[in-house]
Amino acid sequence: MKQHFSMMAAYNRWANQKVYEAAAELAEEEFARDMGAFFRSVMGTLNHLLVADRIWMKRFTGQGDAPSGLDTILFAHYGSLFGARRAEDARIVDWIESLTEKQVAGRFTYITVTDMRTVSQRLAPALAHLFNHQTHHRGQVHAMLTALGKPSIALDLIYFQRTEEGRAFA
Repeated sequence: MKQHFSMMAAYNRWANQKVYEAAAELAEEEFARDMGAFFRSVMGTLNHLLVADRIWMKRFTGQGDAPSGLDTILFAHYGSLFGARRAEDARIVDWIESLTEKQVAGRFTYITVTDMRTVSQRLAPALAHLFNHQTHHRGQVHAMLTALGKPSIALDLIYFQRTEEGRAFA
């Protein structure tokens, strides 16, 4: 099971890199334009992903900043946001690599951000959610990028598995 989550962490980093490379082509106005998505813009959605990852990593590790709002804009400018994204992706990869199979199969307890409830659950399903959440919102960003006239990007897991890094997990 740990190998699966190691692959997902590496894939997550790879896919985020591709999305950010595509977003680098946007003008500042396009980056912040309200496109009708749940978090409105490419900037808002990429910020939401970083916010959610920080919240989950705080829950998992007890360390780091955890914003209190899911729509918090941590960084309005692309460069700062991309730098923070790379650092968070490295943090996720490193943390997953530090886990044992026993830890992955274990439980953890946290307090929700939205309604302040205490939740105890198995770690593996929460990790599956972490990576599925990323995929969901990256898809929204991809749709916004193509609506803004940018080329489509291949983000499927199988494409990652065919890279040099991905072949280690396939």
